[in-house]
Amino acid sequence: MESFGDYIRRLRAENGLNQTELAAKIGLDSGGLSKVENGKKELKETKLDLLAKALKVDSKEIKEQYLSEKFAEDCFKYKCSETVFHLAEEKAKYYKTVKVKQGNLNF
Repeated sequence: MESFGDYIRRLRAENGLNQTELAAKIGLDSGGLSKVENGKKELKETKLDLLAKALKVDSKEIKEQYLSEKFAEDCFKYKCSETVFHLAEEKAKYYKTVKVKQGNLNF
């Protein structure tokens, strides 16, 4: 298991990028990216698609890593029991059913 910052660092290395190069591709300075990789700064959600493109991975994968990190950190912070994971899964299923887009009817 790795943190979101470790995940970014690993992908950056796999792509042969240094911090300055990746930071420039996503609109950060190298110090800001260093803080993200070390867990001292949270990356803004608006940077996720740029990050996925720069690291040559699917944006869905980046977003899943990012959101799972935020969720896990909040669970730890609030000392949640394992029940919260089951509840979150059930709520996600619920939201998928109620927020399904309705198609257009053509007559």
